[in-house]
Amino acid sequence: QVQLVESGGGSVQAGGSLRLSCAASIKILTFAAMGWYRQAPGKQREVVASISDGGKTTYAVSAEGRFTISRDNTKDTVYLQMNNLEPEDTARYYCTAVRRLTGANYWGQGTQVTVSA
Repeated sequence: QVQLVESGGGSVQAGGSLRLSCAASIKILTFAAMGWYRQAPGKQREVVASISDGGKTTYAVSAEGRFTISRDNTKDTVYLQMNNLEPEDTARYYCTAVRRLTGANYWGQGTQVTVSA
């Protein structure tokens, strides 16, 4: 069974930083892509950043220049470094992964990020 476990969320003041981690229960090289989504109360889940198995990264406009997604294949973990956080970044952040060949999509349980003004 594939599991994605997020960690690193918390409460920070505006301008602060957090690093989220997503640890997979299998080798992440079996995923074609991994990414981070977020969902704020009353809003739809939205993509934040993604990284392909080849290391190509994409970012939402709101994350560009402040967030960095990376992966450590030796630890089977994907990270989201978030700098200069804003209250608008407050949301539950979810890790997701798409399995190569099958296209199966997996989600973690999420980690809460709260940014105060």
